[in-house]
Amino acid sequence: MIKSCVSSDFPPRLLIAVGGNAIHPEGIKGTPEEQMTVAAEAAQSLLPILELEPQLVLTHGNGPGVGKTLLRQALARDRVTPMSLDICVANTQGVTAYLLMQAFENALRKVGNSRHVIGLVTQVEVAPNDPAFDRPTKPIGYFYSEDEAKSLRSELGWTMVEDSGRGWRQVVSSPEPQHICDISLIDALASRGAIVIAGGGGGIPVVRDELGIRRGIEAVIDKDLTSQHMANVLGIEHMMILTGVRKVALNFGTEEEEKLDRVSVSEMRGHQRDGHFAAGSMGPKVEAAVRFIERGGKRAIIANLEQALPALLGDAGTQIVADG
Repeated sequence: MIKSCVSSDFPPRLLIAVGGNAIHPEGIKGTPEEQMTVAAEAAQSLLPILELEPQLVLTHGNGPGVGKTLLRQALARDRVTPMSLDICVANTQGVTAYLLMQAFENALRKVGNSRHVIGLVTQVEVAPNDPAFDRPTKPIGYFYSEDEAKSLRSELGWTMVEDSGRGWRQVVSSPEPQHICDISLIDALASRGAIVIAGGGGGIPVVRDELGIRRGIEAVIDKDLTSQHMANVLGIEHMMILTGVRKVALNFGTEEEEKLDRVSVSEMRGHQRDGHFAAGSMGPKVEAAVRFIERGGKRAIIANLEQALPALLGDAGTQIVADG
């Protein structure tokens, strides 16, 4: 029934960006069993799209995961040499892609679908002189109390900020994505019908010298901006950002909260100027959605993971479209 009802309404090519907090929600310890369960639940929410979308690329966040990796390293730093931040991103990129890849294929096989899912370790070039290196803003990892944040700042030298009323988090440099390495491979695999998981956690941040030699650099690229850049370069016209909320809201968390259904790019830019979207939560998602439309996309959707299918069909989430 699903196939006959909605397959004709699917775009020919789609990029889905799954938020780190959607696949690693608050309140779990992050045990292997919990992570596998959450991945399986995500696969069930996405299953109709996994089955029917002709060419599908997925990205994912890793803020909770990379933050936990850093904390593990801090706790064991006297016995195990810590990894650099770019290697931590690569580590969590591989782990998350593995969990999603396995969960997606398991869900597909249970309904008799033999479609393949592949996870790619993805490097993303950034500019070595990006001003973000002098101004850490990207929140990662756990939420802490103010006293815990002060202790971590003093003991480990972390930059800690209060995050949207939810607690204190570590922030790191987050340069703009400039080039997604091996994007032609992503394109080729998606064109052949494989579901491609790439650019996890915004991609592994690297810089390249005048000889073309790459090296990793300490940063975490914003997943939503990498997703937007990837979608535009691939000529994808529909992008969906899945997170923990059902819709984008103005005056979020107040008595004047107003959820947005269908909104134009110029309206959304106006809401940004009015300061409605916090930098540590909805701000990057809205910016990525607006940029995507401004640079050639037709529609950007911000929605809850559990409502992925109705959001794609235009019946849920916040639908952001071009003016006119």
